[in-house]
Amino acid sequence: MRYRTSLLLVFLLLPVVGPDAAAQQAATSTAAAPASVLDQRRMPPISGDAKAGAGKATVCAACHGAQGVAIAPNFPNLAGQSASYLYAQLKEFHDGQRSDPVMSGQAATLSDGDMRDLASYFASLAPKPAGQAGGSTRGAQLYLAGDPGLGIPPCQACHGPAGLGPQPQPSSAPQPPWASFPRLRGQSALYVAKQLGDFKRGARAGSSNARVMHGVAQTLSDDDMQALSAYLNSL
Repeated sequence: MRYRTSLLLVFLLLPVVGPDAAAQQAATSTAAAPASVLDQRRMPPISGDAKAGAGKATVCAACHGAQGVAIAPNFPNLAGQSASYLYAQLKEFHDGQRSDPVMSGQAATLSDGDMRDLASYFASLAPKPAGQAGGSTRGAQLYLAGDPGLGIPPCQACHGPAGLGPQPQPSSAPQPPWASFPRLRGQSALYVAKQLGDFKRGARAGSSNARVMHGVAQTLSDDDMQALSAYLNSL
């Protein structure tokens, strides 16, 4: 009898969850679920209609410039990047693997065809003119040779000796399967330093490429990130 009474009290003291509360809990659980990691290792070459992309890129010019060269140092240059890389980034923003207060909202409304067209358009534009990089700086050493004593790999292994990425000529066809690596030459020091910091903190970890960069960035000190950023800006 005492057992039944205790059991009854347990049930009476349990919180009652109605249909609305249950639905709210389910929605909260779903909303909190992280986006799946985008595997870019076997991503096929991307193609689209560059002419159609030009007509869709008006809003992009507000940050990335009319010719794909950013109007402020906190935005990346898009001109001359491979279409595969640009498409991969738009898809990350669209699907939630990468987050940005502006880009997440902009990409959310794009169809897959829109992303392909925009990527092809910016890939067709002439990149920012080359600068005059110094070859004896700490940034140059890290980029070209790394620092084996600190476990830092050379950046050129993936991004090319001149920072052009795996596809320096946007018109080349077909693109190589690793064309989802970015062109770094001429990107602003402010933008590169921000991205390296995001990789190091794990703020960018939603793709297979980002997971690689997370490991690389862990080997870099704040001074090394600044040195690399300054070097790439000078290329």
